[in-house]
Amino acid sequence: MKRLALLLALVAAPLFAQSNQGSAPMANVQLPDPAKERDAKALMETLRCVVCQGQSIADSDAEMAGDMRSLVRERIAKGETPDAVRNWLIERYGDYVSYDPPLSAATAPLWMTPLLLLVIGGVVATRSFKRRRR
Repeated sequence: MKRLALLLALVAAPLFAQSNQGSAPMANVQLPDPAKERDAKALMETLRCVVCQGQSIADSDAEMAGDMRSLVRERIAKGETPDAVRNWLIERYGDYVSYDPPLSAATAPLWMTPLLLLVIGGVVATRSFKRRRR
């Protein structure tokens, strides 16, 4: 009986996780100025959804991504530059929100791992070819 209750709770949990709040005011509304909307969309493509993790805020349907899209549009509509909005979002959510995080102690493994794997692959390939020649 306890297992059934636990199973039902796990299955029903996502239903209760949905918010009943409406979407952010400018989440799905384009700016009247085409140049500002173009800047906003370009910026949204470079920002990661902190909920989905694999999608930009432009592509995500998550409520949090909608809030972030609305913030981007509101700030750009007020005349802020995309770089200023980007920096503000990074200050608020951390470097993770950017698809192009700066090199720092926290992000160094992200930048160094591909290079390290390439070097290891080169060493393994070189040794393999030398063994085959013998």
